[in-house]
Amino acid sequence: MNRIETMLVDSPPRAWLQRSYELPLLERLGARIAGLRVVEIGCGRGAGAELLLQRWGAAHVTAVDLDPVMVQRARRRLARFGSRVDVRVGDACALPVADAAVDAVVDFAVVHHVPVWREAVAEAVRVLRPGGQLVFEEVTRHALQRWSYRTFLEHPKVDRFSAEEFVEALGELGLSLPVPAVTRFFGDFVLGVAVKPATANQGPL
Repeated sequence: MNRIETMLVDSPPRAWLQRSYELPLLERLGARIAGLRVVEIGCGRGAGAELLLQRWGAAHVTAVDLDPVMVQRARRRLARFGSRVDVRVGDACALPVADAAVDAVVDFAVVHHVPVWREAVAEAVRVLRPGGQLVFEEVTRHALQRWSYRTFLEHPKVDRFSAEEFVEALGELGLSLPVPAVTRFFGDFVLGVAVKPATANQGPL
């Protein structure tokens, strides 16, 4: 992300939107992480992890971000949660988490920043236990083609996904969506909750 997007993503209005709109919608789509172990990818300054701990009642959050500066900010923000949170520098394509170790992975609009985004999704599936949830809110190709996005923000130029292509990729990795994903803001965003099968019969990782 460039400086403009970092300011937008890590701003009070963005935190308000997560709290007041995105989380309630994801709850209606089936997100349930109270008392569970969670990974948040691309945690930024920790606003999302704070909501996961406070509002959704996660038992433990491993919050990961590529930017060491953001990791330090998140650690300060989340220090009051003590052992319930672990903030680390890490790559969405190489999470510092063991196989099948967590109950949920949360993606607050991070995967579309990853040039090899399918690898990031596969990595999320790897760390999920059987029956675990991938909770996502993603930005689609439709949004990235807008003048405002092209002019002021920086994103990978190739292999961008539509809402349908993102959901299809989840299915190819063996995930299912008990409640269909939804698009918002004229197709700019796709939100949903995908579930890893509880049995060994799943797609290739």
